[in-house]
Amino acid sequence: MQKIAVLGASGLIGEAITHALRIQGHDVTPIARRFTTGQILSLETAVETDFTSLDDSDLFTLIDSFDVIINCVGILQDTPSGNTKDVHTEFVSRLVSAMTQDEKPRLLIHLSIPGQKENDTTPFATTKREAEGVISSSSLDHIILRPGFVYAPGAFGGSALLRSVAALPIDLPDEYRAKPFRFTALQDIADTVLTVIEARKSEKKSYREIWDVMSPDPQTVGTTVDALRRWLGGPGFRMSSPKWLIAPLAKTGDFAAKLGWRPPLRTTAIKELERGVEGDPSRWLEATGLKPTHLLDALQIRPATIQERWFSRLYLLKALTLPTLFVFWTLSGLIALTVAFDAASNILTSHGFPLWAAYAITVVSSLIDILVGLAIIWRRTCAIGLLAGIGVSIFYMIGAAILTPDMWIEPLGALVKTGPAIVLMLVGLAILDDR
Repeated sequence: MQKIAVLGASGLIGEAITHALRIQGHDVTPIARRFTTGQILSLETAVETDFTSLDDSDLFTLIDSFDVIINCVGILQDTPSGNTKDVHTEFVSRLVSAMTQDEKPRLLIHLSIPGQKENDTTPFATTKREAEGVISSSSLDHIILRPGFVYAPGAFGGSALLRSVAALPIDLPDEYRAKPFRFTALQDIADTVLTVIEARKSEKKSYREIWDVMSPDPQTVGTTVDALRRWLGGPGFRMSSPKWLIAPLAKTGDFAAKLGWRPPLRTTAIKELERGVEGDPSRWLEATGLKPTHLLDALQIRPATIQERWFSRLYLLKALTLPTLFVFWTLSGLIALTVAFDAASNILTSHGFPLWAAYAITVVSSLIDILVGLAIIWRRTCAIGLLAGIGVSIFYMIGAAILTPDMWIEPLGALVKTGPAIVLMLVGLAILDDR
């Protein structure tokens, strides 16, 4: 039996390929830098390692026992945890070198992107194409798969963004709606991998191929969003977003990525959308004999549930919820520490606190508020910040009830409003996961 490794098996495509291979009885090992708890339970043999940073020797040791390597690794844009050059070009170069280090015949199935080299304008696209060149120029048996817009039961990144646009009364600018947008069902990618592996096993076939894995139906971004809107039962009325707004939102997404988040709307995503998603699937269909899944068929097979509608409506609201909480906490702390310092201190002194204690409590509580806000906006500490914010809010409410009970009936209801803030933080915790 062929031994198979899936690199990047925690991702949308990698996880689906892993499960498809396992269902068919193949010996497959999922490998990723990090898996969720649910993935570890379902994938069983999952291996966690930062394989993109391994040196040549350690990488060879990792893949030595495998006959087939499926590389699903990729990042949209440079982040603090990795950059496109290292993850795409450099890692693939070392992977090819490791796979050809001995005489063992191995097959590399590599996930890339559609399009032509002359149209590549982003580091994401150029490094993906460089990786293709490294693989094609090697002696390694290989298949490079170029899917279009990948639709899956789960949603992540661009697919999640389009579902959210479809579920809300907003729409993309007409210029973006008109861009070509070929569709790929996730199951078609998994079926392609299964077909190749079975043919390699039974027919001893070797491969040196590049396939556009996508439906032959010409689609646009607009027709795709409209189909998703009908599927989700989205609103008939919608407002088109002005094009001038897209660039500032993408820049905001770039900044969020530096804080550890993975927003789908970033400068690279917009540039790739402006290029469109096109390809010619004829070579893939002829070689595999598969019947491609069409967009409407994929949607009809799996009707939208209430979970789908909730997720689609909440996805963009997540991008408002967490920044709102960041502003709420940091601004309240800064105001109490600066222009409202005397007023905040006077509340305590009017209830019998000595001046030094009032000053100290005001400074400490203000700094705590600011720290909670900063923790919320940073991805790695967001959950801690939200939990801390809930705890601090409850402490403030209890403390005020004991020491300054009259604040509960003050005209602006400052303490009464703390309850809705706690609920909003609970919502933030509930929708914090990316996948």
